[in-house]
Amino acid sequence: MENIKLGLKENWKQFSLLVLVNAFVGGMVGLERSILPEIAEKEFGIAATSAILSFIVVFGVVKAISNYYAGALANKFGRKNLLVLGWIFAIPIPFILIYAENWNWIIVANVLLGINQGLAWSSTVVMKIDLVGEKQRGFAMGLNEFAGYFAVAVVAFLTGWIASEYGLRPYPFYIGIVLMLLGLLFSIFFVKDTRHHVAKEEGSSGMSRLKNIFWDTTWKDKNLGSVSQAGLINNLNDGMAWGLFPILLSGKGFNLEQIGIVTALYPAVWGIGQLFTGRMADIFSKKDMLFIGMLLQAIVLVILVWAETMTHFVILSSLLGWGTAMVYPTFLATIADYTHPQDRAKSIGVFRLWRDLGYAIGAVLTGVIADLVSIEAAIMLIGILTLISAAIIFIRMDYRDNKTRKLLKFKS
Repeated sequence: MENIKLGLKENWKQFSLLVLVNAFVGGMVGLERSILPEIAEKEFGIAATSAILSFIVVFGVVKAISNYYAGALANKFGRKNLLVLGWIFAIPIPFILIYAENWNWIIVANVLLGINQGLAWSSTVVMKIDLVGEKQRGFAMGLNEFAGYFAVAVVAFLTGWIASEYGLRPYPFYIGIVLMLLGLLFSIFFVKDTRHHVAKEEGSSGMSRLKNIFWDTTWKDKNLGSVSQAGLINNLNDGMAWGLFPILLSGKGFNLEQIGIVTALYPAVWGIGQLFTGRMADIFSKKDMLFIGMLLQAIVLVILVWAETMTHFVILSSLLGWGTAMVYPTFLATIADYTHPQDRAKSIGVFRLWRDLGYAIGAVLTGVIADLVSIEAAIMLIGILTLISAAIIFIRMDYRDNKTRKLLKFKS
C-alpha cells in the first residue's frame, strides 16, 4: 500500500494501456455504426424503421444491465476480471456479423456486444478514476471517452468505405476480429487491477457514504440524479443518431461513402472534443458544462429537421458532437466527485444503467414515430426532450465550481 500513488503522472503506463484498450472497445461498436441499417434493407429485406432499430434496442438494454452489474460486482470480483470477461463475450461477434443468415443473428451479436461494452467499458472507466485520484478526473474521463468514441468514428468510417468499395460483407467486419484479439490479449497479459488504489484514496476521502446507492444516483440526490437523467437523454440522442442518420441520409440521396463521413464525423468530434472538454470539467463549473452541452444538442437537433445539403449535415453533426463532448466526461467526473470511493463503482454502474437505457428508449421512440409520422418528427421530439433535460440541470443541480467544492470539503 505504501508504494501505491494516485495521479495521472504516477500511473501513466497503466493509464495509457487502459486508454488503448478502451479504443479497442469503442471500435467494436464502430463496426455496426454506418452499415448495419443498409444490411437490414438490402440483404434481409427489412423496411420498417422500428424493425431495423431493434438491434439498437437490444444493444442498449443489455449494455445498460451489464453496466449495472459491472459496477455492483467491481469491488467483489475485481475490475480486471470483469474487463477480461467483457472481451470473452466479444469473441463471436465479428464472426456472427460475417456469417449471419437472418436478422436474428444480428440481434444475438448485439446481445453479446452489449455485454462486451457494459463490462469492458465500465471497467476501464472505473479503473482510470481509481488511478488518477481527485485532481484530474475530468481530464482522465476525457481521455477515456476520446479513445472510445474516436475509435467508434474511425471504424465507422472505415467500414463505410470498405463496404462501398468491396461490398457490405464480409470485408468490413474483418476489422472486428483484429480488435477483439488485441483487446482480449492486452487485458489478460498487461492490465493490472486497481483495487489497492481505491483503498489508498479511502483514507483521504471527505465524502459520506450513500444510504441507497441505486435511488440516490437515480434521482434522490439532486446532483447525481440530474446527471443520470441527462445521461439517459444524451444517449436517447445517440440512439436516434445511430439508427436514423443513415436512413435519413439515404432517403435524401446520399451514397454510402457520404453516409459514412457524416455518421463518423459526429462521434469523431465527440471523441476528439473530449480531450479539451475533459480538462475543462476540472477547471470550470460542471453544472455549466452540462447545461450548455445539453442546450447545444437540443438546438442542433431542432435545426437538423431542415437540413438538406452535405454542408448542413457536416456542420450540424460537428456541433452535435461538440455538445456531447461537453457532457460526456463531465457526467462521469461529477459522479466520482459526489461519491465515496467505496460507492463509486456501483454509483457509476447505476448512472451507466440509466444512460445506456437511453439507446433502447431512443431507438423504440424514434423508430415508432418515424414509421407513424416521419423521421423529421422523431428528431424534433428528441430535440425537445433534450431541451427539457438541460432545464432540469439548470434548476436542480447545485451551483458549485471546483474551487468552492474543494473549500467546502476542506472545512468539513
